[in-house]
Amino acid sequence: MANRSFIRHVVFFSAKDKADVTRIREGLSLLRDIPHSSTFEVSENKNVDALSGEVDVVVYAEFESDEDLRAYKAHQLYQDSIAVVRPLRELRIAADF
Repeated sequence: MANRSFIRHVVFFSAKDKADVTRIREGLSLLRDIPHSSTFEVSENKNVDALSGEVDVVVYAEFESDEDLRAYKAHQLYQDSIAVVRPLRELRIAADF
């Protein structure tokens, strides 16, 4: 594994109803205004992999430290995003590395 000084945070979401994918992406886009990440992206999955279509939206962020990641998750906009997205999502899988 590469020796790096930052944490990658990747979260995969699937919608209960595919009609809500845009609303999920918009709700997750609220997170972009949280100041603790050095890189932040939200994108709809292009679904080009024929073997896997479960994921609808991906969040990718980088943080300089564990403290920055914790501060990001403690921010009010994080809670606001959860309030929008949680009722619409089926699956949420997160990985930090």
